[in-house]
Amino acid sequence: MNDLAGLPVAILDMSAKACLARAQSLIPLLRSAAAEIDDKCELPPHILDAMFDAGLFKLALPKSQGGAELHLSEFVACVEAIAMGDAAAAWCMNQASGCSMSAAYMDPAVAHEIWGGKRDAVAWGQGPGAKMVRAPGGWLVTGKWTFLSGSRHATWLGAACPALETDGSPAKYPDGTPVEHTALFPKSQTTLDGDWNVMGLKGTGSDGIKLDNLFVDDAHVVPRDKVRFRRETGTLYRFQATQLYASGFASVALGNARAMLDDFIALAKGKTQAWSTDRLIDNAAIQNLIGHSDAAWKAARAGVHKALNDARDQVLADGELSLDSKIQIRESSTYAIHIARDICHHVFHEAGSTAILSKLPFERRLRDSNSVSQQIQGRRTHFETVGQYYLGVTPNGRWL
Repeated sequence: MNDLAGLPVAILDMSAKACLARAQSLIPLLRSAAAEIDDKCELPPHILDAMFDAGLFKLALPKSQGGAELHLSEFVACVEAIAMGDAAAAWCMNQASGCSMSAAYMDPAVAHEIWGGKRDAVAWGQGPGAKMVRAPGGWLVTGKWTFLSGSRHATWLGAACPALETDGSPAKYPDGTPVEHTALFPKSQTTLDGDWNVMGLKGTGSDGIKLDNLFVDDAHVVPRDKVRFRRETGTLYRFQATQLYASGFASVALGNARAMLDDFIALAKGKTQAWSTDRLIDNAAIQNLIGHSDAAWKAARAGVHKALNDARDQVLADGELSLDSKIQIRESSTYAIHIARDICHHVFHEAGSTAILSKLPFERRLRDSNSVSQQIQGRRTHFETVGQYYLGVTPNGRWL
């Protein structure tokens, strides 16, 4: 039984230590639900109950809205813990948390309307070609969005797109830069396409939506990550959701890989190879793999946390996040995703035929690790951006 059931989030201890302890306490429950999560392609009710009861969807929400407003290194430690239980659950938690950072750019009353309930969460995805056209008192939103992770349990959805004037010309800020907003609306105003049939991260239920001139009033259209519109003064909101997504999804990969490596170590202690009396524990190749993988995992994780902590110190000193800090977060996060995936591949192979059994976690962990690396945050082109910066070339800033 969940000891937190029925408690409003507002009375939970939202300190970093308490949030991490609650996340870690859910690992056994998440592991026990693995088959159900994959089968349903969404997080089942009892898993959602436990995560909402633990306040895990409010870790990046402003304190003024009842959230924890954790520093990113504290936040991603919680994501990593949940991923050790289930990568899809951690993915949904991270995605929704990035969405909740936009509360820092909204009227507090509107933010409370969207995130004020214990079980409130927002999901959004990508919508190339989408648009919003100015209308009296708001905007008409049209387009198709995919990969809305967590959409099946979300209460509100978001649709990011460029803004157009009524004559079709691009809307612009006073300084001439184009306007791109995110429209937020209750999920009841549209229908999910239910087309989530994938190899890994099945439990994210990342359905898509299609909108045709949906009216969203000005109050529910947010210019997220735009400094001029920021209302919250906390250090977390000197970062953008981009840095949370990068380091958070890297921590999904790290938590998933750590769990797979630990399961392999447990397997090696008791397994002998087929048609042989040799124990895996005595195999030099296995010993080398475990030692190297453990070192690689620790180094990749340390890189992410160092980048986040150094960035926090830089923000406290300078007021805003520097390009150098953004580069360090991008570099360490992308690297961690690749290292975590490689660990899973090596472990899967050395586990032998045991690894292909669906009743064991290895094949699922492998599928999830590959799926994490396929997302935008795992693109190899991010290393080009980092290289450009170190070479003195203006880097492509689209994903910084």
